[in-house]
Amino acid sequence: MSVSKLEYIWLDGNSPTQTLRSKTKIIHNFSGNLEDLPIWDFDGSSTQQAVGGSSDCLLKPVALYPDPDRIGDGYLVMTEVLNADGTPHPTNARAHISENDKEYWFGFEQEYFLIDTRTGRPLGFPVGGYPGPQGPYYCGVGADSAYGREVIEEHLELCLNAGLNVEGINAEVAAGQWEFQIFAKGAAGAGDEIWVARYLIERTAEKYGLLADWHPKPLGDTDWNGSGMHANFSNAEMRNKGGEEYMTTVCEAFGEHIQEHIEVYGADNDQRLTGKHETQSIDKFSYGISDRGASIRIPVQTIEDGWKGRLEDRRPASNADPYKVAGRIIKTLKSVS
Repeated sequence: MSVSKLEYIWLDGNSPTQTLRSKTKIIHNFSGNLEDLPIWDFDGSSTQQAVGGSSDCLLKPVALYPDPDRIGDGYLVMTEVLNADGTPHPTNARAHISENDKEYWFGFEQEYFLIDTRTGRPLGFPVGGYPGPQGPYYCGVGADSAYGREVIEEHLELCLNAGLNVEGINAEVAAGQWEFQIFAKGAAGAGDEIWVARYLIERTAEKYGLLADWHPKPLGDTDWNGSGMHANFSNAEMRNKGGEEYMTTVCEAFGEHIQEHIEVYGADNDQRLTGKHETQSIDKFSYGISDRGASIRIPVQTIEDGWKGRLEDRRPASNADPYKVAGRIIKTLKSVS
């Protein structure tokens, strides 16, 4: 009789930024198919998703990945949270996006800091002070520039072995700051992969006494970069036809829905989108070729390919929900005639 260890992962009711929860279910003779996974209950009163007198919430499996960090037959199960009657819980953003939107492609650039739990400071930051100024850390090499590489390399291998479509990693502009990039088709698929990758870095960091910090400006009002989740996106027309006029129309459409995007682009994003440190101010909108200080960057490669391909929305914060970000981007793209 085979024994499978299934880690059910979900988003809790923490506000304004949801956090990850998980628990393990043992199943005998599991087929390995998503559709054969049972719905499972949990105590929603302990995750800010229910009250004690009516505490049952349900976990509906929506995506399945092998768990490369567990001995034996292990799986990571991304789930949606349902009320006890089977309806989507108010915290369940995934339930409100379409599973049939594979025309829309996303490449998320997920930035974050690794925090030493002993000091409460990012790796590379001395207690009570700061390392040398920004400059050598971005894609840096060496013990005085790259901090926590062993954690990042382990995370990369776990993601790849889990079947996540990671396209790269790199050290970022600030000391102790890192990034991974994931490509996926559709809002649901992109969100599933980002959340599972976030789960894996949090679980990996545990082993080293570290935290993955998703706050967009964990170092406050200092001359250090914040963290974003830049969203590269395209639809079929952008990839296959494109053209300067159409791409400009897309950018202008995003400028017509500034508030709707900012509302789902992450809490405390105003601390990051200041017009400094490779950002546009949160109360302004701009787009430009190769401009990392713009709201939307038009990559040089898009121009070289005949104005075909992708655009990059640089506004989403590192703590934003990728389901909501991708869903809002799709909605704006659909508004372009």
